[in-house]
Amino acid sequence: MENSEKTEVVLLACGSFNPITNMHLRLFELAKDYLNGTGRYRVVKGIISPVGDAYKKKGLIPAHHRIIMAELATKNSKWVEVDTWESLQKEWKETLKVLRHHQEKLEASNCDHQQNSPMLERPGRKRKWTEPKQDSNQKKSLDPKTKAAPKVKLLCGADLLESFAVPNLWKSEDITQIVADYGLICVTRAGNDAQKFIYESDVLWKHRSNIHVVNEWITNDISSTKIRRALRRGQSIRYLVPDLVQEYIENHNLYSSESEDRNAGVILAPLQRNTAEAKT
Repeated sequence: MENSEKTEVVLLACGSFNPITNMHLRLFELAKDYLNGTGRYRVVKGIISPVGDAYKKKGLIPAHHRIIMAELATKNSKWVEVDTWESLQKEWKETLKVLRHHQEKLEASNCDHQQNSPMLERPGRKRKWTEPKQDSNQKKSLDPKTKAAPKVKLLCGADLLESFAVPNLWKSEDITQIVADYGLICVTRAGNDAQKFIYESDVLWKHRSNIHVVNEWITNDISSTKIRRALRRGQSIRYLVPDLVQEYIENHNLYSSESEDRNAGVILAPLQRNTAEAKT
């Protein structure tokens, strides 16, 4: 299949990134290899979107530190970047709204590109006499063709997929829209477990063609929780996070027993909001 016929995809990863790890970066590479390997998609960009402070997760350090670490981690990447829109919102934003924001942004950008394209000559514009005449082949190649904007898909691990079953953590209508309108790329070490979870959910089963389960054959058990635990105990995290991230953490003394108690006893924003809405 020619590149022009493939669906362009932007991978969006939402989460705490507290801190970002090498495993987070590997998710993008694994998902890109998988989608490109299907022959139907072409991954053009990856976006890391750290959650805002209003999420109120226990141990969540301020967003500006998490953003800087993510930017340091992707400094040498040619295709993965950090977006601050979600983290700068005063209130916690549902994942569906973050997906919608990025899709609309891509479509607006694509529309602007089409309008400003030299292929779309403005009506009433006269050709200068010095401009060379185009031959028929050149004219054919300049015929305006409306190119669709890339499609945003949510990149996640199996834990996010399983979190759909946690009462009041997600709105059921949000889950439906995420899998139906955007789609999931789920990277997992236990593909069968993810498939079983999809099988046991009517909504996920209905939209299973839009859920791509990617098996991680070279297993990697790095997690932000384990990184923070190691730091609290004075243990090395070298080779578990990018060197620049390790340097930043050490220079700012970011993770300690005190920071782990941040938001302790506070109800997670989605649980608080969805529980309140369920009662009304």
